[in-house]
Amino acid sequence: MVPLSNPIWYILENYIYALPPPPPRIRTKPLEVICVGLPRSGTESLQHALLTLGYDHTYHGWDIIYEEPNYAQEWVKLCRKKWFGPPSGRTTFTPLDFDPLIGHSTALTDAVASVFAAELIQAYPSAKVILNHRPDEDAWHNSISTTIARGESLWHLWLMSWTSGPCFWSWHVYLRFMWPGLFRCLDGNVERGVKGNGRWVAREHYAMVRGLVPKERLLEWSVEDGWGRLCEFLEKEVPKEEFPHVNAAKGWVGHERRLARRYILGALRNVGVGVGVVVGLWYLCKKYWG
Repeated sequence: MVPLSNPIWYILENYIYALPPPPPRIRTKPLEVICVGLPRSGTESLQHALLTLGYDHTYHGWDIIYEEPNYAQEWVKLCRKKWFGPPSGRTTFTPLDFDPLIGHSTALTDAVASVFAAELIQAYPSAKVILNHRPDEDAWHNSISTTIARGESLWHLWLMSWTSGPCFWSWHVYLRFMWPGLFRCLDGNVERGVKGNGRWVAREHYAMVRGLVPKERLLEWSVEDGWGRLCEFLEKEVPKEEFPHVNAAKGWVGHERRLARRYILGALRNVGVGVGVVVGLWYLCKKYWG
């Protein structure tokens, strides 16, 4: 992959695939909960649980792709700030960085919360932090290896990313920035990064969170714990309904299909326009210079 520091990406991001900037969000409610566990550690179940407890909106990684207006290109800018900031390495994040993207959210889970865990913990010192995890490390590693790690094998989405602006940004933010940065593989090989680095990255991530957050502000939790400890930590009543369990492996495949359907029409339309332009130019050249 062309290094992300290469000027070609500047041209692609700022000219070729640039989209109108979305309106900045304005925070009207405080960010109360940050769930910093890595993807595939019950993040979507936890999102549904927090929504049930009244944390509306709870922002999940899928929001980056599905929400309209879309803020994926703004997340790329924050990723660049995090990993390609000043040479001093003294990059500071504040709510001024995050609120324009997540100002409508009172809780966070999944991609954003894990990728920017240290920055969010620092930017929102009053928010409670949940370190969600899978007790079985092998089960977690197998899950992430068969979902996130296989992203680069989705050639149909990769091809569409070059012919559809929205698909470009979805691929760009996840397959070139968030997952490579999180799993220490900014060379772009997400599969190798997840499978080779996943276990030690997870241990390092959990250790970092424990070192950053005071014990009274931190809950280590897994889906198997259900409502009890979660509600106690958040000072909420336990709901009468069962704890939600969502996003099994087949759910991931469903998202892949949904994304393909989401982008294919736009990609075909753009290809058609491109072919039309080429044919038109060919006709003009033949007419006036042939």
